[in-house]
Amino acid sequence: MATTMIKACLNGNRKAGAHPALPLTPLELAEEAREAREAGAAAVHMHPRDEAGSETLSAVHIGAAVRAVRRACPGLPVGVSTGLWITDWDAQARSEAVRGWSALAPQDRPDFASVNLSESGFSDLWHDLRRLGVGVEAGVWSTADADALAATGLECVRVLVEIIGGSADTAVSRAHAVLARLDELAVPGPRLLHGEGEPAWILVDEAGQLALATRIGLEDVLHGPEGDPVDGNADLVRLALARRV
Repeated sequence: MATTMIKACLNGNRKAGAHPALPLTPLELAEEAREAREAGAAAVHMHPRDEAGSETLSAVHIGAAVRAVRRACPGLPVGVSTGLWITDWDAQARSEAVRGWSALAPQDRPDFASVNLSESGFSDLWHDLRRLGVGVEAGVWSTADADALAATGLECVRVLVEIIGGSADTAVSRAHAVLARLDELAVPGPRLLHGEGEPAWILVDEAGQLALATRIGLEDVLHGPEGDPVDGNADLVRLALARRV
């Protein structure tokens, strides 16, 4: 997968109604993934939901979402979140849920899963995922996270440099500090740079300048670069690609 690829982050932990096109059900996720792929996305990342609309790591719901996206988008790499908040900050419950994915047929498991270094249990979860044949994206939010990743000695399919919170004015400098620390520590793996909220479009542009992969979607931002409304994930992908020309 090219280092300059754009991944569509379809829904995140947003609540129903946050945007008219926010996908929650497997069929909605599949349709948004199909449209995002047609718009130019090279992969998708999603947060599957249960029947009540809550984020979940249960094998039943992970499998249903992945299966639906694969049917709609054969060959498209599919990833999910393992955010610790999904299991109410219980690392053991998270590990048990992820290990439960062993009940899924291999084609119903995600290609990759993101794991945040700022949360406990990274190494154990990395091993659980790799035993399942699921790649790991390391979520690195700070230079301290870069240090923590280097200390594990584990290799990931991608290092997500995620600038979460803080001022948009400092987003680029914070990103460069994390990227520099990763390089200084010789952390292996391609980098993907992105932000959430106000810094999102700033970092899409910066990733383009640095020839790095990035991501965009309703998880990260609900509007275009000028604050204009968007129809959904595909619209955001098209806008991001247009800024890379």
